[in-house]
Amino acid sequence: MTKSKARKQAPVILVTNDDGIAAPGIRCLVEAVKELGKVVVVAPDKPQSGMGHAITIGQPLRLHPVHQFPGVEAWQCSGTPVDCVKLAVDKVLHRKPDICLSGINHGANHSINVIYSGTMSAALEASIESIPSVGFSLLDFGIEADFSGAQKYAKILVDQLLKKKFDKHLCLNVNIPAVPEILLKGLKVCRQAYAKYDERFDERHDPSGRKYYWLTGEFVNFDKGKDTDVWALKNNYISVVPVTFDLTHVQLKLKLEKSLTT
Repeated sequence: MTKSKARKQAPVILVTNDDGIAAPGIRCLVEAVKELGKVVVVAPDKPQSGMGHAITIGQPLRLHPVHQFPGVEAWQCSGTPVDCVKLAVDKVLHRKPDICLSGINHGANHSINVIYSGTMSAALEASIESIPSVGFSLLDFGIEADFSGAQKYAKILVDQLLKKKFDKHLCLNVNIPAVPEILLKGLKVCRQAYAKYDERFDERHDPSGRKYYWLTGEFVNFDKGKDTDVWALKNNYISVVPVTFDLTHVQLKLKLEKSLTT
C-alpha cells in the first residue's frame, strides 16, 4: 500500500474542548491521538466552561485558522463547544469525522456535572449527528495540572474505539483522577452517580458598593454504590460512563402508561 493510500484511509479525528484552544488539556489530547489518524482541531477561541449545550443564535460566528499544534490543522471559533462541532462538520471537514474527542477538560465532569459541561455537550452533539464521541476530563483545575496519565489512557481508549465497530451514537464520559500515573488502576465502566453541588450564592459588594452574587457550594455524593463514577474516581480508577442524548425515563414511562388514563 502506498503512503498516499494509507493517508486517505486514516481515520479522521475531530478534537474540540470547552477550555479554549490555548488550554494545556487540548494540547495533551492532540498529542495523545495524533498518531492514530488525521487530527483536525476546531475549538473555542476563549474558555466556554459551563456552557452546556448552548448554541449561538442572533450573532455571527467567526472561524479562523491557527498554528497552535505543529503539523495539525486547527481552527478557533468564536462560539460555544457545540458550535465548534457543527461548524467543523459543515465548513471545515465537509464530512463527518470517524470520531469526535472533547477535552481534556480542566476539572471534573462526573455525576451531575455532565448536565452543565461544555466538554460533554460537544461530545453529545457529535453523538446526535451519528459520530461516535468521547469527552475526557481530569479532576484538576490547575493550569499546571499533570496530564500524563490522562494522555496515556486517552490514547489506549481511542485506539480501541477506532479498531472496533461501535454504535454510531456512542458517547463516553471519561474522567481521570488527579493522581500520579503510576497510581491509576485502569479503566472502569460505571454508571453516573447521583451526586451534586449543595449550592449557595454569596452576596458581595464591588468597589462602588453595588451588590453582586458569587456562586459557591460543596460537592455532596448521595449515591453510595460501588458501581458509580464517583466511587471509581475515589479509588483511583478512570471512570467510563456511556451517556445518551435521549432523556426519556423509560421505567417511569412504563408506569405512566399503566396508571394514566385519557
